Amino acid sequence: MDELIARLVADVGVDRSAAEKAVGIIFDFLVKEGPADKVQPLMAKLPGAEALRAKTGSESSGLMSGVMGAGMRMMSAGLTMGEVQDVARAVLAYAREKAGDKAISEVGAAIPGLAQFV
Repeated sequence: MDELIARLVADVGVDRSAAEKAVGIIFDFLVKEGPADKVQPLMAKLPGAEALRAKTGSESSGLMSGVMGAGMRMMSAGLTMGEVQDVARAVLAYAREKAGDKAISEVGAAIPGLAQFV
């Protein structure tokens, strides 16, 4: 995960702490919103993803769930709306590099609202 966090710091311009929180929130979102048979194999191909998710996964966005809830959680972590979108696209691009296009496409198709980032 260090490689991904470093990319977010360099390419998006968020600080390391916010990048770690955002990545954990995204992974938590995928696990909670996606079908386990698609998400678990993806997570297994991303060493450190589960640990980062566990670090931030217990936080809640209140009544919101889904893509909007994840976005609100990232904004609460200090990201702007534009940074939320950039981070989400970068995390999914990284996951595509590590797990393959098919895995990301299947997860994206299975979760409402995620297709815009995939």
